[in-house]
Amino acid sequence: MKKSIALLLFFSTIMTYSQEKTAPDFKKNELKGNALFLVLGAVEVTYERILNEDTGLGVSVFFVNQDDFDSNVMLTPYYRAYFGKKPAAGFFVEGFSMFNTGVASSTYYYDNNNNISRIERDRYSDFALGFGLGSKWVHKKGYVFEINAGIGRNLLSKESPEVVGRGGITIGYRF
Repeated sequence: MKKSIALLLFFSTIMTYSQEKTAPDFKKNELKGNALFLVLGAVEVTYERILNEDTGLGVSVFFVNQDDFDSNVMLTPYYRAYFGKKPAAGFFVEGFSMFNTGVASSTYYYDNNNNISRIERDRYSDFALGFGLGSKWVHKKGYVFEINAGIGRNLLSKESPEVVGRGGITIGYRF
């Protein structure tokens, strides 16, 4: 009888002992703006959802209303893997896809006085895949500073640029 009770107590302690895993205590949403593009006359806004301490998913929206840029609108979803000591911070590698539209070429017609009389523009829309790297710093109050750069290749249209770039200096807030 004593052996039965001892075995019962032994197995009950094994079965009932468990270590409770605590949920991560860091904030999981970020909203950022690209300060570099803002200085150049364009707007890029990014939202990122932190999945766990090492990964995040995000989407960037870029638009500009000038002829200086090849692409006028870019929608860029991405996935990041972080290698820093803090949650979702430090050095990162990202894979991204990009839907981009812009002006492929412009044709100028001149009159007899050498004045431009008409401008005709060909537009393109394309889809690109690429990768990038960067680094992110997070302040203890939630402010985010990030530097990143990436390169991709357009896949569908012959009128679009063959290579697309991604990058910037972004400032934001983690909430």
